[in-house]
Amino acid sequence: MASSDEREVDEAPPAGLRLTAPLPLVLFVLTFTTGLVDAVSYLGLGQVFTGFVTGNVVLLGFAFAGAPGFSVAAPVVSLGSFLAGAVLGGRLSVHLGHPQHRWLGLALLSEAALVGLAALAAIGLDADELTDRRFLVIGLLGVAMGVRNASVRRLAVPDLTTTVLTLTITGLAADSPLAGTETKRPRRRIIAIAAMLLGAFVGALLVRVSLLLPLIIMAALVALTAVAYVGQHARLQRHSQEPRAG
Repeated sequence: MASSDEREVDEAPPAGLRLTAPLPLVLFVLTFTTGLVDAVSYLGLGQVFTGFVTGNVVLLGFAFAGAPGFSVAAPVVSLGSFLAGAVLGGRLSVHLGHPQHRWLGLALLSEAALVGLAALAAIGLDADELTDRRFLVIGLLGVAMGVRNASVRRLAVPDLTTTVLTLTITGLAADSPLAGTETKRPRRRIIAIAAMLLGAFVGALLVRVSLLLPLIIMAALVALTAVAYVGQHARLQRHSQEPRAG
């Protein structure tokens, strides 16, 4: 059975030419944007996650226990919208899953559009004086990240889920000489961890200036990544057909 990396290009290349697509690079960029979006949501929208949804389950537990500063509403909105986005992303992958690069490009452009709408909804929103409009921003970001997670799940690239690093960090330690096992994909795992860390760092700095700015940057990055990924596939496919034409 072919691995996920081997399935990056749907059409088999002609003899003598190996097609490759920068799928890991795409996922590294998305991992960076997860740091951005969670910096916005947690620091700017009232202690809620829109990318790291596991955290919302924990936050709900805190809220149910009456811990000060935590609300039930924000995590519920985030979880509900994330589920809706995951359903949408799943339907996209089922009905538009071939060829892969076009489906993934559409999913990423959909995410970018939703984040762009969230940025518009965040205009004038102040992290220090939150209004109910924040729930609209949370909802749009939740749907966007649901679409993303459903899409990345279908790709099933090891250690690159773009939103959760628990298994990535575990694998980095467990598959290391210190654990007495063979090292597997250490560079990929380290880059993924660094990408999310950098995204969170940059996001935290930008939130001090505006909630709008990191969302605009995220939407632009995701859209550009989608266009570049689809364009790369198109160039590779044209190149693969040149020997035949000759």
